[in-house]
Amino acid sequence: MPFDPQAYRPERRILSLGEPFYDPVRAADFPETRPRFRNDRVAAEIGLERLDDAEWVAHLGRFVPLPGSLEEPLALRYHGHQFRSYNPDLGDGRGFTFAQLRDRAGRLLDLGTKGSGQTPWSRFGDGRLTLKGGVREVLASEMLEALGVPTSRSLSLIETGEALERNDEPSPTRAAVLVRLSHGHIRIGTFQRLAYHREEEAMRRLVRYVLAELYGEEGEDPVRLLELVVARTAVLAARYMAAGFVHGVLNSDNINVTGDSFDYGPWRFAPTWDPGFTAAYFDHAGLYAFGRQPEAILWDAMQLASSLRLIAESDPLVAALDRFAEAYQPAVAEALLWRMGRVTRHDESDRALVQEVERALRASGAGLDRFFFDVFAQDLPPSYGAEWDAVRAALADHAPRRTRDHAYWQGEPCAMLIDEVEAIWAPIAERDDWTAFEAKLTAIRQMAEALA
Repeated sequence: MPFDPQAYRPERRILSLGEPFYDPVRAADFPETRPRFRNDRVAAEIGLERLDDAEWVAHLGRFVPLPGSLEEPLALRYHGHQFRSYNPDLGDGRGFTFAQLRDRAGRLLDLGTKGSGQTPWSRFGDGRLTLKGGVREVLASEMLEALGVPTSRSLSLIETGEALERNDEPSPTRAAVLVRLSHGHIRIGTFQRLAYHREEEAMRRLVRYVLAELYGEEGEDPVRLLELVVARTAVLAARYMAAGFVHGVLNSDNINVTGDSFDYGPWRFAPTWDPGFTAAYFDHAGLYAFGRQPEAILWDAMQLASSLRLIAESDPLVAALDRFAEAYQPAVAEALLWRMGRVTRHDESDRALVQEVERALRASGAGLDRFFFDVFAQDLPPSYGAEWDAVRAALADHAPRRTRDHAYWQGEPCAMLIDEVEAIWAPIAERDDWTAFEAKLTAIRQMAEALA
C-alpha cells in the first residue's frame, strides 16, 4: 500500500454542504506531466510521502482520486469584492478541491489545485497556470511558513507541457499545475454568494460546517463564527506586517475564513518599512499597499458580517467586528518580537518596543531582512548608529527567546525580494536549470529552523 497507514486519513466532509456550494468537474488532460517540486515534508503529515514518482503524478498531476476521499473534483462557487467592486461572476476558474484529508493532529485539510483546467467559472480564461506562477507560489508559501505566517503550503508542482499566451510575461510560456494544502478553501466570498442569492438555509449549513469542521466547535451561531474569523484574520494581518509581506490582492474572495493566507499572485516582500509599498502593478491607488493590509483585511471581515446579517442581528455582528483592533495590536507586537528573537511580555513594554522599531525603520530606510537578522542578537551592532538607541533601550526589557548558535546566524539573511525571484526564474526559463530554486528552498528551511 503506497499510503502510510498511520497517517493517511481520507475524508469527504465537504460533501455535507451539497448544493449550491460546488460543481463537479474534470481535470484537464495534460500533454505531459513532469514533476518539478515534491514536498515530502508536508506529504508526510497526510500519509502521502510513500508515493513513488508514478503514483505521485497519477494523483497530483492526473488527479486519480485518492482512496476514500472525493470521487471527483469540485469547483467551488463564490462571489467577492475585487478592489471594492462586487463581482457575482466568480468561482474556481482554474482550480478545484480534489481531496480532503486529516493531518496527524486531526485537522481537516483540503487538497486544492491551481492550473488544473477550465471549469464553469473560468469565464474567458484558459484554466491554466504558468510555470513561473507556480514557482513563485512555491517560493511565497515556503518563505511565509518560515516567517511564521499562517499559510497554505505547496505540496506539488508539475509541468504540463503546454505553451501559454500571457500579457504580463514573455509568451508563449510554460504551463504547470500546482497542488496546495490548506485548512479549508471556504472564503468570505463563499458567504457573500449565499447572501446575494438570499439562501438562508444554505447559509446556516455553511456556518455549521465551518464551525464544526474548521474550528472544532458545535452549533450554528453566526456571531461566534464572525468572532473566530475576526481573531484569526487579525493575526494574519499582524503576521504579514512582521514578515514584510505584501499579498497584492486582498479581495474578499482571497480571504480564507480560517485566517490562512493563500492564492499568491502579484506578491512581494517589502525591502524597507514603507507603508506605501505595493505588489500589484495594477493597484494604482495603493489599496492593498503594505501599510494598508490590516485595514483591507478588516474591510473584508466587514463583508462577512454584512453577509451574516441574512441570519443574525446587526448589533452583535458589529460588536464582533470591533474586536479586530484589540486582537491586532497584541498580535503584531508578538509577531515582531518573535521575528526579533525576543520574549513577549504581554505588557506595555511590547508596544513601546514595536513603536520604536517602526519609527527607526521608517526614518532610517534600513533593509527589513538585514535588520531582523541583526536584531536577533542581544544588541544591535555598532553599525546601527545613535538613532537606534531608543530601540536598544526598549530591547533591554525583552529577553532573547533562544540562542543564536544556529549555523544560519553565521551567514547572511535569507530574503525574497523581487530581483532574486527573477534571478531564480531566469535559469529555469533559459536552460531548465533548477539549481537556484532548489538552493533557495534549502536556505529558507535553514532559516525556518533558526527562527523556530
